[in-house]
Amino acid sequence: MATDNKIQFWRRNAKVPGSLQPVYGAQHPPLDPRIHRTFLKDAPKPNTLSIKSKKASSFHDFARSTNDAWDIGDDEDDDFLGAARLSSLPPQLPSTPQPPVPPQSSSNNLNVTEALPTDSRAPQKPECRRDKAKTDSRPTNGRVVKSCSEAQLSTAAVRSPLQKQQSLPVRPIIPLVARISDQNASGAPPMTVREKSRLDKFRQLLASPNTDLEELRKHSWSGIPREVRPITWRLLSGYLPANMERRELVLKRKREEYFGFIEQYYHSRTDEHHRDTYRQIHIDIPRTNPLIPLFQQPLVQEVVFERILFIWAIRHPASGYVQGINDLVTPFFVVFLSEFVEEDVENFEVSALPLETQRNIEADSFWCMSKLLDGIQDNYTFAQPGIQIKVKALEELVSRIDEDVHSHFQRYEVEYLQFAFRWMNNLLMRELPLRCTIRLWDTYQAEAEGFSHFHLYVCAAFLIEWRKEILSMVDFQGLLMLLQNLPTIHWGNEEVGLLLAEAYRLKYMFADAPNHYRR
Repeated sequence: MATDNKIQFWRRNAKVPGSLQPVYGAQHPPLDPRIHRTFLKDAPKPNTLSIKSKKASSFHDFARSTNDAWDIGDDEDDDFLGAARLSSLPPQLPSTPQPPVPPQSSSNNLNVTEALPTDSRAPQKPECRRDKAKTDSRPTNGRVVKSCSEAQLSTAAVRSPLQKQQSLPVRPIIPLVARISDQNASGAPPMTVREKSRLDKFRQLLASPNTDLEELRKHSWSGIPREVRPITWRLLSGYLPANMERRELVLKRKREEYFGFIEQYYHSRTDEHHRDTYRQIHIDIPRTNPLIPLFQQPLVQEVVFERILFIWAIRHPASGYVQGINDLVTPFFVVFLSEFVEEDVENFEVSALPLETQRNIEADSFWCMSKLLDGIQDNYTFAQPGIQIKVKALEELVSRIDEDVHSHFQRYEVEYLQFAFRWMNNLLMRELPLRCTIRLWDTYQAEAEGFSHFHLYVCAAFLIEWRKEILSMVDFQGLLMLLQNLPTIHWGNEEVGLLLAEAYRLKYMFADAPNHYRR
């Protein structure tokens, strides 16, 4: 009888003590819709008649019920002021008693792209939520966490002889700089004839004595092959000259100049005048892609990123360091690192590289990030006027291209600033996997004003991409949670390509005729 009561207790209470719950905020990646499939469907529908009575405090209630990634706790201040800082590994979750789980196969550690084909869809069962407690288990020493949806996927795998029997992690690790077959959702072969032809064209352009930058931009708009992306980004960002003979001299001079800045200024990080800036950088860096081992290495955090961000901040006193700039280093760092690493970039130990190579990657990342920020610096000056203008322009544009979505936001008092501020501040880096951001930046650098102007139309296209899910939400909190956790974790080059095509269409229609979207 006692055993039956215990089973009934677990079935009645879906929220098992210690079970993983999604936390909404800027530092967390988008939810995986294949794991949290009930996220959009099972949210309780509030009484729409009572919405009016809660209008005044709806946003405040939402803010109190969620954790924001920008909040700085006292414990972080104590860590910063302490004599030594421990390694910034993800905090261990407290162990709590859990229902017994059958032993899992050793294939649990496989990549999610192998565990789940792109075109597969796991059916939902009615008894899933009731038995959720039986299938949940705690992560121990970095092992896989098993969820209810995972159990269903594993069951489906048993039925299919073509699919391996293995569990799906709650937070899958997907390669940052994936192979071509990993980046394409359709599972295309590693190198098609067309892709090989494009690669040859890039190499031909880059090998000419004076690279035709306009032609290079034209070919880069639809994506840059991984093999030539580092040199192409250096050229398109304006860091390297088009003349091949001058490139080595420019690289040598700029790298020496950067490390001259470090010798001149970096020791001042503990001075009273710069202490607050360095403290904020020190706090924000561990939040940069916290689930990716590459960015949790002490060498990457406490040497490379801290130096890049601090030197940039003191050389740009009009804006200084602003939260969100730390994200903008990562695409450049990964791309320039991939020049020396063939596979598994996200787990690569940077200290294994020669010191000179480490220094070159750091210097190149600094200068390319500086070139990017030169074009959008008004996003980070006092009161961030650039972002305010872009968010307002996004609101006007969406009101014209999709009046239903715009009216839906108005009905439930969702302000564009509440979700689009992060889209502009971080250039959608918190909304997309890093491999998608890198592909997106191929096009941004090919556009004349990609980061400052074209990004607006990308955000509009990105918002309309989720119109069905947005219109299905009938409460303020559900809308904000959706917009802060859009399910893009499995996106690849195909999805980004479609997004960019729609953004280009919007730009073509509205960019040179702004009165078309002004009321």
